[in-house]
Amino acid sequence: MRNSIALFLGLSFACASPQKSEQELFSEQQRELIAAPAEIAKTEELPELEKTLIVQGLVDIASVIPGIRVELKYSTEDNFFGKDVYGDHVRAYLQPVVAEMLRKAQESLQQDYPNLTLLVYDGVRPLSVQQILWDDLDKPDSIKPLYVADPKIGGLHNYGVAVDLTIYDNESGKPLDMGTAYDYFGYPAYPDREKQMLAEGKITKTHVSNREILRKVMIGAGFTGIGSEWWHFNAFSRKEAGEKFELIK
Repeated sequence: MRNSIALFLGLSFACASPQKSEQELFSEQQRELIAAPAEIAKTEELPELEKTLIVQGLVDIASVIPGIRVELKYSTEDNFFGKDVYGDHVRAYLQPVVAEMLRKAQESLQQDYPNLTLLVYDGVRPLSVQQILWDDLDKPDSIKPLYVADPKIGGLHNYGVAVDLTIYDNESGKPLDMGTAYDYFGYPAYPDREKQMLAEGKITKTHVSNREILRKVMIGAGFTGIGSEWWHFNAFSRKEAGEKFELIK
């Protein structure tokens, strides 16, 4: 392929008028031919999981949302399961329409708080990964759905329409304090229990205020939250996701 390109360019130069500069001799088509091998090589260097996500039409959010930060918690052991299930996959992917919604949330946040940015903990979760989490969860099958979606059915993360995230303060160099860690399963993490947790001293007004900043920009961009996790937001309902998208393998 490269030899063919070189021969083609060589013939172009041989037939060209000597008055033309080298820059003029390169057409847009020729530039694309030269760039193609580099683009192919770049794709080939991606982890296998990322390749499958791209084939299924998902997008890397960092490539379309300026300034957003990503720390995939399931590519670390800092999660409820205490297990790295993503390996060398460290980028967050979502359905294109959901990534666009998230871009609007990021713009809204930075318009009001230029020093803050969204920090994504998880995006699409392929069914292959969901199965690992399901199998490794040390709970009876009857209550496992309280912690993780059954891979036989799939959840919104498995469609690429749910995102887990927080807010990062670029000035302090750390996330805002939301009162609990990510993947904390208890009432202090429940948006629905905030008044009760405030009264009991389990969380503070600052924690609630920080969560409200996150809720405001996400809901304003079209997302909906859930009652038991301050970090989780959905772009579509389960019914809508099933009608619009395929489960991600």
